[in-house]
Amino acid sequence: MVQRQFWRLIATGVTTVEASLAVGVSWPVGTRWFRHAGGMPPISLAEPTGRYLTFEEREEIAILRAKGAGVRQIARTLHRDPSTISRELRRNAATRGGRPEYRATVAQWKAQQAAKRPKAAKLVTNEHLRDYVQERLDGTVRRGDGTVVAGPAAAGWQGRKMKPHRADRRWATSWSPQQISNRIRLDFPEDESMRISHEAIYQALFIQGRGALKRELVACLRTGRALREPRARTRNKPQGHVTADVVLSQRPAEAADRAVPGHWEGDLIIGTGRSAIGTLVERSSRCTLLVHLPRMEGWSERPAVKNGPSLGGYGALAMNAALTASMTRLPEQLRATLTWDRGKELSGHAQFALDTGTKVFFADPHSPWQRPTNENTNGLLRQYFPKGTDLSRWSADDLEAVALTINGRPRKVLGWKTPVEVFAEQLLSLQQPGVASTS
Repeated sequence: MVQRQFWRLIATGVTTVEASLAVGVSWPVGTRWFRHAGGMPPISLAEPTGRYLTFEEREEIAILRAKGAGVRQIARTLHRDPSTISRELRRNAATRGGRPEYRATVAQWKAQQAAKRPKAAKLVTNEHLRDYVQERLDGTVRRGDGTVVAGPAAAGWQGRKMKPHRADRRWATSWSPQQISNRIRLDFPEDESMRISHEAIYQALFIQGRGALKRELVACLRTGRALREPRARTRNKPQGHVTADVVLSQRPAEAADRAVPGHWEGDLIIGTGRSAIGTLVERSSRCTLLVHLPRMEGWSERPAVKNGPSLGGYGALAMNAALTASMTRLPEQLRATLTWDRGKELSGHAQFALDTGTKVFFADPHSPWQRPTNENTNGLLRQYFPKGTDLSRWSADDLEAVALTINGRPRKVLGWKTPVEVFAEQLLSLQQPGVASTS
């Protein structure tokens, strides 16, 4: 019952820690369940029929037994046959203490273990099928004469990463389990023993103890995951900082038509080593501000602290400070709203709004088209800040030079005016002669 409820919660997209605490077990136990099963439920999630005792009934048996109730009294209370209660107390009692003692959790675990009907995996019993699958899964490439092409060397498999990033992968020519499952029918049309589903291949890779395929072959999968990640979990990323009053639908209508200046779009350009540059683009003039995000003191010098401050330069505190410094240089009328994606770096948006008077709104998940000006500008900026580079090597002066370059280019959408010219016109329209232009 406990494990069944645990896997039901996992299927809804919650984390392993949350599911563990919800069913009353420690998070290390829940993590062990998840990893040992490869992220896939090892038991049926359907409720057992009335033929079998439930976890609630076992709890009732444990309580009545502790009160000294006999077998027949317990049977009458639960409306069960006395032989069922007697057999339950005899088979599923805990015996570690030296004498039988009935506990509901131990009894439930014993019942689940006894209910299992282990069956040898097809890849274990059929050596020819196993060799066929492994040869195509590991991407072995052969020349016309049958000799193996060695190919480039790849890093060793580490085993515990859910999804490795920026790591050398196995041969890109390795087949997917679905390709193997369907191709084998063409290669062996008459041999019914050479049949296997793609799900069986995934289970042989992910579930520990199957002993069918080499565990390191998960590195050959396109995702590179060592565990299966429930689909609901990928759609249930924690976004507690995005409340109903800051979603895009709540943004003022004047921000959408670009007729009124002062509405901005923002995002991060990410580099290696947790380096980043903040980008702000005004929707009306297309004027760009680049936000310098240097790494904080102690970066790479001391180990990271769990739930501690981010030292990579774009943690919530550092992001708020850098954005506030950039936005407060603008006239108040030109910092009405800021539209951001759902990144956690702006989780302190409430304080940012108090400090700057700029109301923050968040685009919908996976909807970059809701920040089109910013996305287009980020593409232009990659000319100066290529992907896969350490962005911390550029100083604030470097960023200012790039911003001046981008803002000084004539734009077709502006009638071949430059963003800085349009922005200067906006400043003049405010009739604030003491405010300096960002050009």
